[in-house]
Amino acid sequence: MDKGLIGMANSANISLSALRDGQRARVAALHLSGGMRRRVQDLGLVPGTRVTCVRRALSGDPIAYRIRGAVVALRKCDAAQIEVQP
Repeated sequence: MDKGLIGMANSANISLSALRDGQRARVAALHLSGGMRRRVQDLGLVPGTRVTCVRRALSGDPIAYRIRGAVVALRKCDAAQIEVQP
């Protein structure tokens, strides 16, 4: 298994960036590395955490998510590396 992978990877999972406004999911795995991985973990974005897509910018980037009661904006390229169970 990839060293950068944490969690419950599954072929039915999708990337966080694929969630639509109002859609909820649970974090399954992080495919990030380095500083960005640490930052999202510090925000509480770890396997098992519930996430709701709150809103997308008109251009589609960044995307706002509700994570443990806080609204956090992530770049689409970073959200695409976070695997979730819809």
